[in-house]
Amino acid sequence: MDYLVQSVPSKSGLASPERYREDVVEEPLTERGRRSRERIVDAAAALVAERGAGGARLDQILEAAGASKSQLYHYFSDKEDLVRAVIARRVGETVHCQGPQLDKVDSLAALRGWFDWLVDQNAERDCPGCPLGALASELADCDEAARGDLTCGFDTWIGYVIEGIERMKASGELDERADPRRLGVAVFASLQGGLLLSKTYKDPQYLRDALDATYDHFLSLRAHHPGAPKRPPG
Repeated sequence: MDYLVQSVPSKSGLASPERYREDVVEEPLTERGRRSRERIVDAAAALVAERGAGGARLDQILEAAGASKSQLYHYFSDKEDLVRAVIARRVGETVHCQGPQLDKVDSLAALRGWFDWLVDQNAERDCPGCPLGALASELADCDEAARGDLTCGFDTWIGYVIEGIERMKASGELDERADPRRLGVAVFASLQGGLLLSKTYKDPQYLRDALDATYDHFLSLRAHHPGAPKRPPG
């Protein structure tokens, strides 16, 4: 089974496609087939989150899903293929669910609001880290197909951020020094690093500090006209 991505230019300027698609060749045609496949992916995603891709065994996944080996190999060619389906699931949950919110980022105030939402979500969930970041750490050096899928997912996420920064610059809120691509990558790096440190220390302040420092940099790029928002204290 092959996983498909759009062959369109990347908004982030990176090598991977701009938007990641979760379409799968030979998607089950019947509702029963789709439910069976989703049960297997659900079980795999849960076990991969708990034990890592390497630690989640196929027999454990099948037991958790209540599925047979014949069902597994009807929908997936091997374990690596199933892991790619888990990646597609995580891209949908982590990246695409933020698309509508990121589409509203068109000002420094809106950017601040998104940052605060990320910090609040991280704290409420007890600093779980980024599921895509965890998969990338485990798989990037040993599974080239998975690395490519994760790159596409990251590029989509960065692309949403870049589009927001482009809107901020087009509205005149940021001056000519603002480079949307570089700033988008910097935001994403701060986010991933902050999530990792917060998870390791079990302290959400690390993510807040990373995003606050990033926001301070945005403030330094404000166009000089009245009414530019300031970062609220604390």
